[in-house]
Amino acid sequence: MDLDAFRELLTPRGQKALGEAVAAVAEGADPVMAASRLRKTYDASLTAAALTQARLRARGSVKFGEDAARMYFTPDGLEQATRTEVAAHRARRFSPGMRVADACCGIGGDLIALARTGCEVDAVDLDPLTVEVARANVVALELGDRVTVRIADAAEVDPGAYDVLFADPARRSTGKRVFDPMAYSPPWPAVLGMVARARAACLKVAPGIPYELIPPGAEAEWVSHRGEVKEAVIWTGALAPDVGSGEGIRRRATLLPSGRTLTPDVSLGAPDHGPVARYLYEPDGAAIRAHLVAEVAALVGGRLLDPHIAYITGDGPGRTPWASRYEVLETLPFSLKRLRAALRERHIGTVTLKKRGSALDLERLRRDLRLSGDKSCVVTLTRIGERPFAFICQPS
Repeated sequence: MDLDAFRELLTPRGQKALGEAVAAVAEGADPVMAASRLRKTYDASLTAAALTQARLRARGSVKFGEDAARMYFTPDGLEQATRTEVAAHRARRFSPGMRVADACCGIGGDLIALARTGCEVDAVDLDPLTVEVARANVVALELGDRVTVRIADAAEVDPGAYDVLFADPARRSTGKRVFDPMAYSPPWPAVLGMVARARAACLKVAPGIPYELIPPGAEAEWVSHRGEVKEAVIWTGALAPDVGSGEGIRRRATLLPSGRTLTPDVSLGAPDHGPVARYLYEPDGAAIRAHLVAEVAALVGGRLLDPHIAYITGDGPGRTPWASRYEVLETLPFSLKRLRAALRERHIGTVTLKKRGSALDLERLRRDLRLSGDKSCVVTLTRIGERPFAFICQPS
């Protein structure tokens, strides 16, 4: 989709084409037949733009709910855009009336949440099509009185002229996800340079950001939505309250949609470790990323299986939203032959495979097990010390 085709999509004729495309996608029409039908009325460029946008809106409903039916997207923009619930959680730390510089606005998912909180947002992006899409979203959601969107390099933004700098550096290149912060756009050193000139900042980054790249004095918050870690957020200045970790950076894990948070308990030392007991606990990924496994172990009255791996075991059925609990049915030193025999003896035909601290290829293992029973279970693969183990479990 090019810029001219997108602009045509915003005209009355384009809106009519888009409506027909949305209806075709909703009906599950064959893509070729849908394109042929629209081509009878519209040219190839507008037809392609309308059908692309209709498909993106259908996908966008997962992240944006009912808003997606009025919004506009690009493929990469939709992939990187923040889910509505996550953006709204983040925006709640902002105060109404704050002037916010959104230095890498993308299609506008975050600026929408900020504007709805009552912030005044000055948003920039370097890509002309992305800026046009963000502007269209601002208009479609009737937020134009609080938001401006313009084409500019993030480096041209003066963070000191605003109450808060918000930045979500692009983490995709030629359609592929980028994990190295030095390959972000703008790269991480440039982002930190902007943070140094800002009164306060909120940075949305990948969950795997190395701790050594987080600026001292910041709060790093890992956010999990329905069991899946979505992002890390780095807060600085007035947006980074002291959560009492006593470290160079402060750590927090958050669960959505509940909004529960977990922070370090300075009274806890390193968690104990010992042999597997009746229950096995898998901490939520946000707690693992935030190095809060000891806190989760304390919540369930458990201990680690191995001091370096985030699996917890305990005798009692501890209950916490911060961990999934499994009842251990059988413990095996790992051997494909022994595991296959044990599962067949239990008539297991469907298995959920989990691993941590194991180099095994799970899909290959699934094929090699050659199961055919009518029951199901969870198999957790890990190591204790240098020895590999398999645990046959049931969700509890």
